[in-house]
Amino acid sequence: MTDIRPELSQCTLCADRFAATATAHRPNPVVWFQPGARLLIASQAPGLRVHEANTPFWDASGKRLRDWLGVDEATFYDRSRVAIIPMAFCFPGYDAKGSDLPPPPICAKTWRAGALDTVPDVRLTVLIGAYAMRYHLPEFTTVTRAVANWQNHPEGVFALPHPSWRNTGWLKKNPWFEEEVLPRLRAAVRNVLDD
Repeated sequence: MTDIRPELSQCTLCADRFAATATAHRPNPVVWFQPGARLLIASQAPGLRVHEANTPFWDASGKRLRDWLGVDEATFYDRSRVAIIPMAFCFPGYDAKGSDLPPPPICAKTWRAGALDTVPDVRLTVLIGAYAMRYHLPEFTTVTRAVANWQNHPEGVFALPHPSWRNTGWLKKNPWFEEEVLPRLRAAVRNVLDD
C-alpha cells in the first residue's frame, strides 16, 4: 500500500479555483487519517476555521458532532482510532454572497480511493452531509431519508445531517434523530472504539 498522505498534504490541484473565490485563499489540505483507525468520519469539506487551524471540525459543528458521537476531543482527534476523510480536503471557499462553495469533484476523483485504502481496518463509517452520502450510499435520495433509513444501510454505516448551526431547524423538525438515531450511533461508536 502506497502512503498518499505526504503527496496529498502538498496538493495544489485547485489553486486557481480557490484564488478565484471570494476568499481568494491558497490550498491547505487537511489530512487527518492513518492506518489502524476503526471509525471513519466521511464528511464534506473543511470550513474556513478548519482551514486556518489545519484541524478538522475545529469549530462549533465539531463540538456538536463529538456530542452526537459520544466522544471527547482527545478521542475524536486520535488518528489511530478516528479517520476524518472529507470529499474535499481543502476549504472550497465562499461565493460572492458568502455561502460555502461545494467540494470540488476533482479532489474526490484524485484522492478518495487512496485515502480510503489507507484505513482498511474501519468498522464504522459516519457519513456527514449530502456529498458524502451520494458517494457512499448509491440509493441516496435526500439527507432526511438517508438519516431516517439508518437501519437499512450497509452494516456499520450511519448517515447524519451536517452538524452545522444551519441545521438547527432540521433538528427541531426531526426529533426522532436525537431520540432514535443518536443512542444507536453512540452505542456503535463505543463498541468500535472500545473493542
